[in-house]
Amino acid sequence: MDGTWRSRLGARQRLRLIDDERGDVPGWVLVTLMTAGLVIAIWALAGPALADLFEQAISRVSAF
Repeated sequence: MDGTWRSRLGARQRLRLIDDERGDVPGWVLVTLMTAGLVIAIWALAGPALADLFEQAISRVSAF
């Protein structure tokens, strides 16, 4: 009886390891999509200000 319990426990642990190795694909997809969404939102808000800042810096350097 003791050997059967140990073999079942070992099989369960092996299955957990196999499941853990596959990774959390939907989680990574969600993180990737959320990151892309944040980049697009920040770019939309800060893009014009950054473009103006860049143009001012170029015009100051060009003036020398």
